[in-house]
Amino acid sequence: MSEKGEVDLTGAKQNTGVWLVKVPKYLSQQWAKASGRGEVGKLRICKKGNQGKAEVSFTLNEELTVIEGLEDKTVSAPRDHPFTMQSVGGQTLAVFTESSADKLALEGLVVQRAECRPAVSENYMKLKRLQIEESSKPIRLSQQLTKPVTSNYKPVANHDNNREYERKKKEEGKRARADKQQVLDMLFSAFEKHQFYNIKDLVDITQQPVIYLKEILRDIGIYNVKGTHKNTWELKPEYRHYQNEEKTDE
Repeated sequence: MSEKGEVDLTGAKQNTGVWLVKVPKYLSQQWAKASGRGEVGKLRICKKGNQGKAEVSFTLNEELTVIEGLEDKTVSAPRDHPFTMQSVGGQTLAVFTESSADKLALEGLVVQRAECRPAVSENYMKLKRLQIEESSKPIRLSQQLTKPVTSNYKPVANHDNNREYERKKKEEGKRARADKQQVLDMLFSAFEKHQFYNIKDLVDITQQPVIYLKEILRDIGIYNVKGTHKNTWELKPEYRHYQNEEKTDE
């Protein structure tokens, strides 16, 4: 659609009525193959009975009945497709087209709805059976190899994320546990400056192993699992002593 939102309303001025027809997927695919090649079939409309009820059917061109690609087999699509007519149901429906220049045009208002269904035949039953078999195939299949696979993809002895994990693990092991009172002093000194810390920052400040540090924090601190300061530690009320500028955070 154009940036200005311009719509060609010539179709509305001409009071053009259009039909909205639902067609089977295979039929639309066959029509797409015939794009630019002219006629795809014939539409037949006749009236029968005293009430003059319309009977509508579509006959597909014979050259478009060949469907390929299902289990490497070739099947024929049914040619005859009777319409099941439906009312618009008080709705206001319209058909628009968009040109290559991104201009939107109103083709007309929907005056009739219908469903195009294939006539039941041997060809149709075979087509449906193959479609069902195709859709029920598993996405992944196991296959027994008769010879080694040779490709340019070689296994990696150790991936980057594994090396990073090992590095952090070794670094953690190098941190010697300090005396508990010494760690407490460092923690209290830190919490005098700020009320909330995440565990990573406290590890950097104290240079203590995470597990050991958490053991000490559980004695003096509270871990926030929700709220504005989620996933941070703060001191228990009986240990709090913040600088004046930090009191407003409580």
